[in-house]
Amino acid sequence: MPKSKEEICRKYSLTPEEVDAVLALALRPRPADLSNPALRRPPPMSIPRIPLTALLGTLLFFPTFLRGDLPPPRVMPIQPMNAEPKGPPIPAAPPVESAHPPAIPLWPAGAPGSEARRDEPENISWRQEPDLVFPIIYNIHNPSITPFLPRPDLATGAAVIIAPGGGHWQLTIDREGYDLARWLAGRGIAAFVLKYRLARDIAGNSTYKVDVDALADARRAIRLVRSRAAEWHVKPDRIGFLGFSAGGELALLAATRAEPGRAEAADPVERQSSRPDFFAPIYPGGLQRTDLKVSKEDTPPAFLVCALDDRMPEALANFFIMLHQAGVSAELHVYSRGGHGFGVRADRPQLAISNWTERLVDWLGDHGFLTR
Repeated sequence: MPKSKEEICRKYSLTPEEVDAVLALALRPRPADLSNPALRRPPPMSIPRIPLTALLGTLLFFPTFLRGDLPPPRVMPIQPMNAEPKGPPIPAAPPVESAHPPAIPLWPAGAPGSEARRDEPENISWRQEPDLVFPIIYNIHNPSITPFLPRPDLATGAAVIIAPGGGHWQLTIDREGYDLARWLAGRGIAAFVLKYRLARDIAGNSTYKVDVDALADARRAIRLVRSRAAEWHVKPDRIGFLGFSAGGELALLAATRAEPGRAEAADPVERQSSRPDFFAPIYPGGLQRTDLKVSKEDTPPAFLVCALDDRMPEALANFFIMLHQAGVSAELHVYSRGGHGFGVRADRPQLAISNWTERLVDWLGDHGFLTR
């Protein structure tokens, strides 16, 4: 491991300014203890600071870290719908995404119907909730996946595409995206965070539809990972789709509206099937839909999670029963506390729901997806 800035620059072909950016992320302050009013100070984050060794490990596998093909998000003022007067103060510092590898556009020339806007930057802003403040992403016109790959000696061959939630208005990119992806990669599971087009984008005037554009992005993400499975040390029959809230609706649609690959397609990605090998709707939206069709033959195994104090336990339980009655393998976890949007949080260890990710890994192991 290099010990000086000069050694890091030489080893990873980075400029001193880029190394400073990595160090700033690694050394950012830990979040305040929100249970102690005397210690409240912005910005409360959902995950502790990132170890420098982990960031340098990311650089080892992704030499173009900080040099992605997509432009960085534009910083925007907080939207009124994202303001919570009783929440922690909005940080004075501009919002930033946590450290991550470069994103890969789903379509090299731009998504169908969005080609003219492919170079338009995404927007980033703060969202304020009663107990934390976090960054959100919107204005997405060039959908992409961001890969978090495990070390080759840890790789199980399993992969999960993660669709963050946000009501199809925006994406909760860290605790429902990058944070989970990092955690999975550390356990040998490749993870790919999906930025999909938003049907109710808070930037305004969205022409996208959940069932058309967002679903097309979900299908393309599955196909893209499957087409590059060998390169990413992924087994093409171990690719799942996990989504939170609005992203959970995409998980439902991806699993119930899969399309076969087209052998005659000029684009090799389109020759792959869009069917996930498992799916995990986490406190999903879309449960009110009446057009979800499941069958033992076509629907992959499902892992379902929500909290009892959320608005959906009955609806998710009914979906579990529908899967069970159709002969589809499914597992349901309803935790007594956790609310909506719990994602991956390290600041509530006293809640059993904080360990739902461990149950996901257990379930993947039970189904043989982690066998090396």
